[in-house]
Amino acid sequence: CVCVYVCVCMHCPQGARLTAYELSVEGMPGTLIPDSAVASLMSSRAVAAVVVGADRVAANGDTANKIGTYQLAVAAQYHKVKFYVAAPLTTIDLSLVSGAEIKIEERPASEMKVLRGVSIAPDAIECWNPAFDVTPAALITGIVTEHGVFTPAQLQSKVSKLARASS
Repeated sequence: CVCVYVCVCMHCPQGARLTAYELSVEGMPGTLIPDSAVASLMSSRAVAAVVVGADRVAANGDTANKIGTYQLAVAAQYHKVKFYVAAPLTTIDLSLVSGAEIKIEERPASEMKVLRGVSIAPDAIECWNPAFDVTPAALITGIVTEHGVFTPAQLQSKVSKLARASS
């Protein structure tokens, strides 16, 4: 039986709004969990693999995705769970040598300090609110594309070969 655990970040609950909706439409079972519960889930239940999306993939396989993806990969490695990134070829940017070249957007502090129009944190408290993080290629089992699954080490040569074949 396949069961999908869908992470939900409370200040931006995309998992509940998007992923859970898509699972429901497809008739697939799913369970919402707080994103902070992933490591605990991996230690207490059989998790076969983690699959995440990607906003950008560098030539070396480093991957930028929604904030929290990196910690999922670290937890997966610790618990010996395979970690896959699902990304169309259009997200792979071979001009970026590594994820260090990917600019990370920072979101407004109000997303963390204000809830339903009510301030929940002191004004003097600083916020660091990155929208994305970069998962190092060393933590990624494979990158799933519309042309197959590639390890980060294979990525540059396979994508270059596909580009040459299509031109």
